[in-house]
Amino acid sequence: MTLAGRGIELVYGGARAGTMGVLADAVLGAGGVVHGVIPQSLVDREVAHTGLTSLKVVANLHERKAEMSALADAYLVLPGGAGTLEEFFEVWTWAQLGLHTKPIGLLDVGGYYQPMLRFFENMSAEGFLVETFREMLIVTTDLAEALDRFTEYHPPRTKWT
Repeated sequence: MTLAGRGIELVYGGARAGTMGVLADAVLGAGGVVHGVIPQSLVDREVAHTGLTSLKVVANLHERKAEMSALADAYLVLPGGAGTLEEFFEVWTWAQLGLHTKPIGLLDVGGYYQPMLRFFENMSAEGFLVETFREMLIVTTDLAEALDRFTEYHPPRTKWT
């Protein structure tokens, strides 16, 4: 596993299901470290992954995102649904506002994010997205490449920084 092999610790939402549950199991299986942050409501529904290195239970989804962001050194967005996109847009907006300088990557498996990336191009063309903010995203189909680019990342200056 690339993450465990590089000594990179995984921070994620703490559930045992879905793509992230599979990733957590793979990192753990390779001897890696996995930190989960999960709201009490999901613990109550018995979806928490109980085999993690650490699992922090928080009151709600807002606290979950804040805690995950505080623990993370970078953000890598895998293909996912509305919740995944909501988390992506929040950390990308924070970066644009200068609230963090962490790299943000999109793992574009099978071209999953291509329609969204074309939308971002249109946003830039229409004047709603500064090109620098679009270019700050690290888009790749390869996990190892994403991790390499994270180590080389230099955040752009924004008008708020």
